[in-house]
Amino acid sequence: MARIGRFKSDEAREAYLRTYEAMAGLWPVPAALTDVPTSFGPTHVRRSGAGDGVPLVLLAGLLATSLHWHSIIEGLVRDRAVHAFDTIGAPGRSVQTAPLAGDAAYGAWFAEVLDGLGLDRVHVLGESSGAWHATLAGMHAADRVASVSLIEPNGVIARTPWRALLKVIRFGGNTTDEGWRRMGEWLTPGVTMTDVERANAKASQGYRLAAGWARPLKDAELESFAPPLLAIYGGESVVSDPVAAQRRLAERLPSAEVEVYPGGHGVRGQVPDQVTARVVEFLARHDTAVRLDR
Repeated sequence: MARIGRFKSDEAREAYLRTYEAMAGLWPVPAALTDVPTSFGPTHVRRSGAGDGVPLVLLAGLLATSLHWHSIIEGLVRDRAVHAFDTIGAPGRSVQTAPLAGDAAYGAWFAEVLDGLGLDRVHVLGESSGAWHATLAGMHAADRVASVSLIEPNGVIARTPWRALLKVIRFGGNTTDEGWRRMGEWLTPGVTMTDVERANAKASQGYRLAAGWARPLKDAELESFAPPLLAIYGGESVVSDPVAAQRRLAERLPSAEVEVYPGGHGVRGQVPDQVTARVVEFLARHDTAVRLDR
């Protein structure tokens, strides 16, 4: 049964929002904020940048929000407007009011947010569980999507190993500082959270998620995926299998581009300049394709 995401209590929400406002102080460029009405609830959007490039939408990973792109946003806004969403059904300033019943509902939500922003067609960049939501946008709102870029799309192209899932669950039950430290060393080695980021992540556990979990795409879904696709992996990731993903894409969607960098699940934080440059180059190529289509 589809659920509605919500904070466990008013106190949990207030505590979380204090950490959210502290996180906002990490955003390094000017931003305009708006709350877009949708049939699933108001969606909070942070807009930065300008330019002739097709706009870009950012979808963050598990327990993360629009603000978690602060470390690479400067590199993304040089040629285009960038709209970072707080995903509905996840912690943040979006407020879910109706359930997302099935994968297609994410496409409907995504399209409604674009309508509210007055955007016709956009690129989409998602990370981790946000990569799953970006994939759903590419599947179920394909006419609105110029390209899809995925960073560490665990469980989308290739299955996440069961042992990794079990370890995530075990770590999730240990909310002590030591538990968070050990999980970070295992999941995102080489990436160190700031005190502000850690406080926000811990406070996000006061939210009951309803944002949906990734599943491997079926062969037919992968073969019919319409938007140009870029998948970026950390070669030492414990939750992704870049070798299996690259092999499957070569078989089922040979037009897809795959990049594997040294690093783990936190590859964006380990080699931010390389990841950003690769995404920006991919977007620029498909800006041209979109303009020619018109």
